Amino acid sequence: MADEMVRSAQRFVNSVYGEAKIGMEVEEDGKTGWQLMYALTRALQYELGITDLSNAFGPKTLSNLQATWPSIGFRDTPANVTMIIQSALYAKGYDGSGINGIYDERTADAVTLMMQRMGVASAYPGSNLVPKVFKALLTMDAYVVVNNGSDTVRDIQRWLNGRYVERRDFFVMPCDGHYSRNVATAMIYAVQYDVGMSDDIATGWFGAKTLASLERHELAVGDTGDWVRLFSAALCFAKRSTTFTATFSPSMASAVRAFQRFVALDETGRADASTWASLLVSYGDQYRKGAGCDGVTKITDARAATLKSEGIEIVGRYLTPGGSSLPEKQIQPGELDTIAANGLRCFPIYQTWNRSADDFSADAGVRAAFSAINLAKRYGFKNGTTIYFAVDYDAVDWEVSRHIIPHFKAVHRTVGENSAYNVGIYGARNVCQRVADHGYAVTSFVSDMSAGFSGNIGHPLPRNWAFDQIVTKWVGSGEGRIELDVDIVSGRDRGQSSFDPALDTTGLDTGFDPALRGPALQEVQRYLESIGVPETGGDGWTDRDWATIGGNSTTDSFDDVISMDWLFTDLARLLRLRKALVQAPVLWELRKWNVLDKAADEAVKDGNLSDCSTGWGQIFAWVAIAARNYCIDNGIINGDRLTDDDKASVWERLHDEPTYNITTAAYLTIYNAYQTHVPRPGLDTSDSDTEKILARYNGTGEGAQKYGRELIGLYRVLERFNLISRTS
Repeated sequence: MADEMVRSAQRFVNSVYGEAKIGMEVEEDGKTGWQLMYALTRALQYELGITDLSNAFGPKTLSNLQATWPSIGFRDTPANVTMIIQSALYAKGYDGSGINGIYDERTADAVTLMMQRMGVASAYPGSNLVPKVFKALLTMDAYVVVNNGSDTVRDIQRWLNGRYVERRDFFVMPCDGHYSRNVATAMIYAVQYDVGMSDDIATGWFGAKTLASLERHELAVGDTGDWVRLFSAALCFAKRSTTFTATFSPSMASAVRAFQRFVALDETGRADASTWASLLVSYGDQYRKGAGCDGVTKITDARAATLKSEGIEIVGRYLTPGGSSLPEKQIQPGELDTIAANGLRCFPIYQTWNRSADDFSADAGVRAAFSAINLAKRYGFKNGTTIYFAVDYDAVDWEVSRHIIPHFKAVHRTVGENSAYNVGIYGARNVCQRVADHGYAVTSFVSDMSAGFSGNIGHPLPRNWAFDQIVTKWVGSGEGRIELDVDIVSGRDRGQSSFDPALDTTGLDTGFDPALRGPALQEVQRYLESIGVPETGGDGWTDRDWATIGGNSTTDSFDDVISMDWLFTDLARLLRLRKALVQAPVLWELRKWNVLDKAADEAVKDGNLSDCSTGWGQIFAWVAIAARNYCIDNGIINGDRLTDDDKASVWERLHDEPTYNITTAAYLTIYNAYQTHVPRPGLDTSDSDTEKILARYNGTGEGAQKYGRELIGLYRVLERFNLISRTS
């Protein structure tokens, strides 16, 4: 809802300053927001004579303001500056006494009320506006509880503001009842100030000096005072207590022990330095010994000895190079045998790039899952192993909702259906917990070294954490010297201590060589034309009519199949069959799609038809159910058997999800072999059996036999180029 006084503030900043003076204008919609605050900040800078204007109220603005107007109140302050103050007050929900340029009693009362809510009224008595409060005024920070915030957290925020605001680098934080990056930094400043650091030494960053200083401030039951109050604040922020107090009580000791137990610290019930560290910063005490590690270096006998001497029992290693040029990041030949022979255990990490939201989607999740399954099997990881899929950046909440959750839903479905592996997640605390809350990860590997990630600040360790990554360091010497990330271990995942023999991948299909695209397409076109299927049209359609109904050309159909080559390849490797057996019917059905297929799809969507062939492979839902149930019954895939009640949801997925449709087409080839009484397709299936399997894709009868005769030729073309790819 529009606020007329906010609209007046917007009109003021546009008319008095605007594009000509401050390089921007704001929309006069009566709605408060950051754009108005940025414009008012620039207006203040303009009044201070600053020429390099910025949206940020930085050190230069603060120092110029301190030198020019160190205290603004009932005095001869320029009217424009007072109107900036009044505009900002209205934007924050306070009565500015009109935007008239007069700092009167109503303006003063609004400033006084705001400072009381900030908790700084004692530090800055009276109603004058001082520079630090002016800076806070030009933000969207709230000083009352908002959005289901905590009253206790608000009280702590006000206490911190009042106690430390006069220190040089401590600024007024919001008092909105929510733990945030600013609050986390303020807590570290508070500790540094109270251990005696000067303004020139205190940085708001938790390091070795701060940790060492805290060793002199261990607290226990019976202690009282501001140190206890500060520690109780840290417990409240960690959601381990709801009481902000100056007395270390037995109940506080109990809360401390529960926290220490959860984060794998010694259960002392005391506020020791390591406990302080774990409460104040995600990586905690980086001098802790961890029973786990992960790294990008091959584990040799010498390095294994170094790890064991450090107390390390479990090693995380990568299934892929992860977009890195590091030569030993990926598990090396024979390395897992070395790990096992030295009495160590191993957990696998899957990462390609995974460093922006664009790397995550449902399709990318399917791709990651199939790739990880094939690699884990190739290396010999046993059933029951948890594979950790990486989210290697600071994903904010909307990215988690829009990208990460759908990605892990697909990973979870695909891994669960096609293997006996478990899904884990590597990432910041928030993303790990949110994925776990959806049931898509059994355990979390937490990137707590990244203390500045918004996904770590203010978030507790995920409830299912298995590994907590806290510091990178070098250990050992000579041939045993190795760089590693130290991981605290919860015990929820112990990795693997032995491994199956490496999977034989001889003769399996590999990815299609892009250099073969031109000649392969020409061969496909030549073959299809030889059986009466031109580049476009056919089946009685003119090229013009074909274009009108939106039919697929041979080129379009071929390129679609090649665009999903990763899936055809991974399915073929996992099921140990020839991918051309799945490619051929899918390419054919894409090329043959026509207006009748479109009409049938619409009829199902409208509820006028219960089922029809649909999607890339033109598969009926009832056929998909039969094929999937056969594969479930025979241990080829996992899952609950489907029934007729599932037909609508299966049809929808066949229609909407090419990955589901293609995967079903692969399972259907196995089911069709059963139906035609030929052996399950493999790497050396005969042409005659292949033709029978392809014919059954179309049903039974003479039409199906003709379908098989047509598709066996297409199969041979595709297989010829697949052979070149896998043997070159």
